[in-house]
Amino acid sequence: METIFFEMLEKMAEGSTIAVLLSDSNAELSTQQAAEIVGSSRPHIVSLLERGEIPYKKVGTHRRIQLKDVLAYQQKMKKVRADNLDALASQAQDLKMGY
Repeated sequence: METIFFEMLEKMAEGSTIAVLLSDSNAELSTQQAAEIVGSSRPHIVSLLERGEIPYKKVGTHRRIQLKDVLAYQQKMKKVRADNLDALASQAQDLKMGY
């Protein structure tokens, strides 16, 4: 628990935004709630759902997404961004661009 507290303080000192989600991983979210967590628009989340990138179910006409699936997608995208950034940095070094 102490480690989480210190990590939060470190992120706050860096000027990062901190959000605490108190819920079990089976909690169901609306598309708007998922968009707020991921930091994107609701229409973007809907398109991800329709393409099958995030699993969901329909309750009547409403889409419901499990919190664990939203967090898994968010982690996946962080890894993709980090990998892409590493590839760009490597390419810049190979081209002797001074990075």
